[in-house]
Amino acid sequence: MRKFSIKDWSVDDQPRKKLMQKGSAALSNAELLTILINSGNAFLSANDIAKHLLNATENNLHKLATLSVKEMVNLKIKGLGEAKAIAIAASLELGIRRQLDSIQKKQVSSSKDVASYLQASMQYLQREVFAIVLLNRANRIIHFEIVSEGGITGTVADPRIILKRALENNATGIILCHNHPSGNLKPSQADEMLTRKIKNAAAFLDILVTDHIIVSHEGYFSFADEGML
Repeated sequence: MRKFSIKDWSVDDQPRKKLMQKGSAALSNAELLTILINSGNAFLSANDIAKHLLNATENNLHKLATLSVKEMVNLKIKGLGEAKAIAIAASLELGIRRQLDSIQKKQVSSSKDVASYLQASMQYLQREVFAIVLLNRANRIIHFEIVSEGGITGTVADPRIILKRALENNATGIILCHNHPSGNLKPSQADEMLTRKIKNAAAFLDILVTDHIIVSHEGYFSFADEGML
């Protein structure tokens, strides 16, 4: 029995034509992935591969975005090799960067503004990292940098590196940030001690530490909002 390919589908069901006629928002997650996967094999169509990939990640795009190319390939889905995994990873990264670009142009007026930026850039990481957002006098983001990376349970940041980056970029404000891959947003005692240490050191250079934000896929925690600065 001949296996039907995407070309055998009705025009309304063919992902590429559907996108052209109705726009990308009209497509399901599986259909969008089908376009990226492009072709199937003797066993599975591109749409079948897309559905298997979504099932393997519990139909959770957040979980899919956390996977590296190697991890996608290691799911052992027939027809999902390195080339297709690279195409999917690249597409997901473009989506993250598009979100970052739109947020970065805004003036920071609340913790929510920065949290949106940080979640876009850090929420998919599987290891804990410590980063800084540097602000100019107009409270616009002028630089974002991950200054240290740790394991699954924690990371350590060097205040000297943080202050050096602030001086190099002529920043007048610093927002400290790190992620919690576990989803837990409660700051540790070490987080509180490090925040005070960097804030006090920055004050000698007339640089203001305006917040320390913890982000995860569950949301964010702001030291400033909680009166902890």
